[in-house]
Amino acid sequence: MIRVMDDMPPGTIGVQAAGEVTEEDYRDVLVPALSSALERKDVRLLYVLDSGFSYSAGAMWADTKLWARHLKGWRKVAVVSDADWLENSIKAFGWMMPGDIKVFEPDEILEAKQWLVEDEDDD
Repeated sequence: MIRVMDDMPPGTIGVQAAGEVTEEDYRDVLVPALSSALERKDVRLLYVLDSGFSYSAGAMWADTKLWARHLKGWRKVAVVSDADWLENSIKAFGWMMPGDIKVFEPDEILEAKQWLVEDEDDD
């Protein structure tokens, strides 16, 4: 399940994944939440992944289609997770993702939000 988070800085979008993330979650929650930012080519996404989350095969395909269709729309993605495998995967393959991507620990959500609103010159 994916839910949109409240209390995000202006110009950013936050979502939280728990349990199994499905293709329907992408279609019904994530894509509508991102649509105007994708049109502006300024997606700044906080993606919080709770312990024990998983992706269905359909969700993985929906994820690939979403970023591939909008290669120039992604500015920054902050991933918050304590899953070591995810952090290692992003370090190894993050260069293939459009925009900047950075992993934060669960107790670093405020830092992740701040990073999203910083301009590239501030990094």
